[in-house]
This record gives sequence, structure tokens and C-alpha cells, in this order.
Amino acid sequence: MIEKIKRRWDENPLILIMGAAIFFRLLSVIFAKGWGMMDDHFIVIESAQSWVDGKDYNNWLPGSGDNTGPTGHNFFYPGLHYLLFSFFKLIHLNDPQSKMLVVRFLNGTWSLLTVYFGYKITEKLGNKKSARMAGLLLAIFWFMPWMSVRDLVEMACIPFIILAIWFIVSRQEYRGQQAAYFLAGLFLGFAFNLRPQTIFFAVGLGLAILIQGKWKETIAYIFGVIVPIILIQGTIDYFIWGKPFVEIITYFKVNFKDSESYITLPWYNYFLVVLGILLPPISCFLFFGFLRTWRRYFVIFIPVALFFLLHSVFPNKQERFILPIIPFIIITGIIGWNEFTEKSSFWLKRKKFLKSCWIFFWVTNILLLIVVSVDYSKRARVETMTYLSKYPNIHFLLVADSEESPEMFPRFYLGQWPGMYDEFIGNENTASLMIRVSKFPLKAQPQFILFTGDKNLPSQVNKARKCFPFIVYEKTIEPGMVDKVVHWLNPINKNRNVYIYRNTLFYPDLIK
Repeated sequence: MIEKIKRRWDENPLILIMGAAIFFRLLSVIFAKGWGMMDDHFIVIESAQSWVDGKDYNNWLPGSGDNTGPTGHNFFYPGLHYLLFSFFKLIHLNDPQSKMLVVRFLNGTWSLLTVYFGYKITEKLGNKKSARMAGLLLAIFWFMPWMSVRDLVEMACIPFIILAIWFIVSRQEYRGQQAAYFLAGLFLGFAFNLRPQTIFFAVGLGLAILIQGKWKETIAYIFGVIVPIILIQGTIDYFIWGKPFVEIITYFKVNFKDSESYITLPWYNYFLVVLGILLPPISCFLFFGFLRTWRRYFVIFIPVALFFLLHSVFPNKQERFILPIIPFIIITGIIGWNEFTEKSSFWLKRKKFLKSCWIFFWVTNILLLIVVSVDYSKRARVETMTYLSKYPNIHFLLVADSEESPEMFPRFYLGQWPGMYDEFIGNENTASLMIRVSKFPLKAQPQFILFTGDKNLPSQVNKARKCFPFIVYEKTIEPGMVDKVVHWLNPINKNRNVYIYRNTLFYPDLIK
């Protein structure tokens, strides 16, 4: 059996690589419930389902809430989910977890293009040895399967970028080079519709083509980029607002205006992110290999470098923003590193040490892969809403948090769209909020109070009972193991216990 696998690895490694990619993505499809970051649920899933249900969760549409114009949000990716959820409604698929199982499956299947064409690109630029390693890393790098099933535009745009680069590096296989460059531009135009910041990559690739003196190819490429942007961004905005491109213009205006209003980190942050998630010392090898091949593969290096540079100088930084270029650092990094070690007298004399580095990497990577691929992220908040979904006609919920930082709860899993008073705290603390809400008419008071975290919990409950004397404890929902570890490592990740208290004025008895 082992000999057969070795032979297959030597003769046709892509089959084994794709098999590993499929296996671990299926694990994530089945077990990795919840969501990763705020945007992949509250910007995509909540919006789409609320539209299907006749609501507008984020008040993006004309006439919703106090919305007087474009908010700078991209309708394309949530719109695709809206179409999918509309189909679910048509076939009477109502269970939220079943819906998300299908969504994760579709995301995971789409991500396989990154693995397949990442292998093909590496084989084309380097050799089979480098392609095997790059393909395997793209398939089972510890974070890849889990991230691939999430609804992150930063991940969803990667296959389009990979396809664009594939058409460039394999252009000699097509009768007309202009056609290949047009297709490359077309795919990057689609990537832009998912993640507007990929325009930096598109501009970098255009510069690389232009530097080669390929004027006709550059024109074909630019035309390819523009077509899907006009057809998708222009058409959607015109349909909603009566003007094309207003959302994308607002998006860039808001991002530049509020560039320091969110998470601001130093310019070198993304160097640390890349070196960290790719696991040192191998990450250092890959980064060195990537830099070493800049001249030979500048058609990849320039767009990656421009994307990396502009994200580094922009104040607002989040780890996920850099994800679209990670596959290309892996691809050219492996090629460059392998070529270097084959000629380096230093490493030729230290083959055992180099092998030890890779053994350490693979042991660490496999352990993380197994744990992370099945991680139920944000479990406490998802299961809280799932638990409450058995109660009909929930109109108001209140989240009580002693740290004055209430968590957002996903009403998608509740199947209802009640008001949640945590949204209106602003500068108001939780105690004064409860006092104010207790003076509302009975019909506008919370039917459940969700206490998050253990800090000062008894004091919080006592304060709540003074305002709402008929609340009773019902259930505690705990976060998953990885959530607990992540919260312990960095408390900014608010993965805490949720304590559900029921208002017996509305629901006298526990529903089982």
C-alpha cells in the first residue's frame, strides 16, 4: 500500500494532492460550523437571509431604516447568497445549519480551483518537485481547509486570481495571446467584484505586462478587467440606486475617510502575519524564495508586491486582508527556495538540519490542521440562537455585558429578526440601558436577556432583576475548545459563555 502511494506520488501527485484537499475540506464542511470573522457572517449571510425574509438587516437598501443613500457595501457576494437562499426557500429547506452546510460545501468546492491551478502554475514555472510541494501546501496548510469554507470575500476571490495568472503563464497554449490576456483580465474583474482591493493586484499585473512591451496584450487585459466590473457593479448599482458605480465609489471614500477608525497597526504587521501563519522557519524559507524569484517571475512578483505594499501603508489592517496573495507567496516561494537549496553550499552541507526543519513544520502543521479543520467557531453565539429558535414570536432581546462590549448574535440561526437592544447602546452602559428599556411599554421589553461572560455575572443578574423582576435562568451555552483558547490568547476575540435568562411575563414555561 505504501509503495503504491509512493509510486503514485512520483508519477501523478496531483491526484493525491486533490484527494487530500477534498478530504480536509469535507471535514470542514461537516464540522466547522459557525463563522470566522464578523464580515463573513454579518455582511454576507445575515444580509442575504434578511432580504429573503422581507427584511433588510443592515439597512443597505433604499428606504430601509434611516438609509438615505449608498453605504459603500458590495452587493455582489451577498447577492449570490440571496439567490441561493431564495432557492432554499423555494424547496422548503428552512434549517439554518443545513443551509450553511450547503454553503460551506460550495465554498470548499470553489477553493479546489486554487489547489489544482496552483499546482499547474508551479509545474509550469518550476518543476514537478516544486509543484508537488506547492500543491500539497495549498491543499493542507493548516488554515486552508477551514478558511476555504468560510464566506470571506478574501478567500472567495482567490480562485479568480489564480485562474488569471494561469492564463498568463500558459499563454503559449492558445492561438492568440490577446485572448489569454483578455481572459486573465476577465477573471481579475470578477475578483474585483468580490473584493475591490484586488484592483491593486490587477494594476500590478497590468504593469508587469506593459513592462514587457506587450501593448496589444495590455489593451486586451484592461478590456477584460473592465467588462465584468461594468456588467456587475454598474448594473447592480443602477438597478438599486438609478446610478452606476455609486456603491463602489462610496466604498473607497469611506475606507479612506475612516482609515484610522478601525484596527490600526504598524506598517510591518503583514510581514509578521505572513511569517506567522505560514509557520516559521518554513515561512522564512518561502518568503526568501518569493523575493529571490522576483526578476524571473515578475508577472507574479509585481502584483503581489504592490498588493502587499499598499495594504502595509494603509492604517486599517486585519489579518484576512492579506489572504488573496498567500497562494502566490507559496508558489514562487517553493520554486525559489528549492532552486536556492539545490545550489547553496551552506544547505548542501546541512541537509539533515533542513530535513529537521521540514519535519518540525509538518508535525506542527498536521496537528493544527486536524484541530482547526473541525473547529466550530463562535459556537456559543450560534448555539444560543439555535436554542432560542424553538420559541415563537420573539420581538426583542437584550444582551447584557459587564465589559460594555456586547457581542453580536446571529439572528440567521434564530429564524426570526427581533430587535436587539445591544445595537443601541452607543455611549450608554449596560446598567443604564436596562433601566431605560424597563420603562418601555411591556410589548417592547426583552423576552430574553443574554448575559455574556463570567465577569461580575451575579452583580449583572441582580441589576437586571431590579429592572425585569420576572426573569429566570434557563441555560448556559459554552464556546468551543478552540474559541476558548483563542479568547485566552487574545481577549479581543470575545468567545465567552452565554447565560440565557427568560422573561416569564412572555414565556411562563420552558419550551423543550
